[in-house]
Amino acid sequence: MKSLWLDRTQAIPTDPFVAGQSCDTIVVGGGLTGLCTALLLVRSGQSVIVLEGRHIAAVTTGNTTAKLSLLHGGQLSHVLSQNSPEVARAYLDANLEGQQWLLRYCEEHGIPVQKRDAFTYAGAPSSADRVRREFDACKSVGMNVTLESETELPYPTWGAVKLADQAQFDPLDVVEKLAGDIRSRGGRIFERARVTGVSKASRRDPGRGVTVTTALGEVHADRLILATGMPILDRGGFFARLEPHRSYALAFDVPGAIPQGMYLSVDSPTRSLRTAPRSDGEKLIVGGNGHIVGRQHPTSAQVKDLEAWTREHFPGAVRTHSWSAQDYRSLDYAPYAGPILPTEDHIFVAAGFNKWGMTNAVAAAVALSGRLLDGAMPWADVLYDRPATFTDAPHAVKLNASVAFELAKDWIGQAVSHQPSTPPAEGEGVVYRNRVKPTATCTVGGVTSSVSGSCTHLGGVLGWNDAEQSWDCPLHGSRFSHDGARLEGPAVHDLEPVEAHEASSP
Repeated sequence: MKSLWLDRTQAIPTDPFVAGQSCDTIVVGGGLTGLCTALLLVRSGQSVIVLEGRHIAAVTTGNTTAKLSLLHGGQLSHVLSQNSPEVARAYLDANLEGQQWLLRYCEEHGIPVQKRDAFTYAGAPSSADRVRREFDACKSVGMNVTLESETELPYPTWGAVKLADQAQFDPLDVVEKLAGDIRSRGGRIFERARVTGVSKASRRDPGRGVTVTTALGEVHADRLILATGMPILDRGGFFARLEPHRSYALAFDVPGAIPQGMYLSVDSPTRSLRTAPRSDGEKLIVGGNGHIVGRQHPTSAQVKDLEAWTREHFPGAVRTHSWSAQDYRSLDYAPYAGPILPTEDHIFVAAGFNKWGMTNAVAAAVALSGRLLDGAMPWADVLYDRPATFTDAPHAVKLNASVAFELAKDWIGQAVSHQPSTPPAEGEGVVYRNRVKPTATCTVGGVTSSVSGSCTHLGGVLGWNDAEQSWDCPLHGSRFSHDGARLEGPAVHDLEPVEAHEASSP
């Protein structure tokens, strides 16, 4: 699966890795959050290194639907239900700051942006009340929204919230400019530099606060910012406070007119729509069918369902691309951006954007850079330093109970198959118990490979993602390639290979 945005022939230029380098700040993550943070810091005169484990925009940023909107589906009413009105207002102010910063950056650098109206709509009569609640939440914090009874969609709706004059773009246009801007100001960007460990100052460089170990070697800095979706360090327990979700998107050539607004339903399964201008004509992007990572099988059914739905409502639609993205939802639906621990002054995180990273990512970058540079951000203090509330507790219990259930269920064998007598068919994978430990075996490209079936984070039993041919963890969302290479999530190590004779032993 490859997104419409990542389907490019030219790679984004980066720097050759040199071990032992030092800087003021290391930023881990080559997506929108990390690159915006790095740029703001290098603009101030800091020396900055960006570490990306795969390639620039490989994870969420390169697989987003890239709606630069302040209307976030049913998000604001959720934020308001779990937090004070002041936090909800700060959430809007933060996202407005992120949106306007990115719009200015696009204008200054000639990046194409399409202005569009945004809609949150009900696709069924039972969802009309949810649309009304979102409308009321938006009005309560001062958003200039309207409640619409009709839309341009070619299927029935039961009310919609409209916010005019929002925007959409190609996210790779943005990250390409950001990366070039960072490097032109002396920042360094290293790809394939997966972080495997973080420690306090090295004896060889005691003046620096942290030493970061990567797959390519060590680097040193005063401060570290983790812009990785889910923080890759377990300090602060973010893996127990964030729920990983995976959703799908498809691009289509559609004969005839395409709805020009940006749409998102409040129903389940969700339906997200937007257009995308390309050199060969305008495409329709349809997204949805989200689920908790590693707990939906087969995942290919989600893609097929989304395609069937699109062809039903847009006759003649021809799929050109399909992809998937991972996002993390916090207990109270609001994001985090600040120290990994309240007393920590060397390590910072940005997480919990809940599928609205285009504005939240930039807001987090502005807040983090401001914090490091002693800049005052009143909305950041209210939003990111919010206290935990009693309403968090039931959500925390539910989230972690589901994780515990998945762990126990898999390890007692309910999700572990018997050892196959023949290799899996092409594109299929199976986890079976080899003596005590789970073994994961799949066949991709005509080659059968076997790796450990236990996640390298906290030992969850992996499941096969047939849509993306990956091994996914149902506990905290770590993902690995078919042959065991770490892709994303809190895990930092690859899966151990299992030799053929070992995998087949009784």
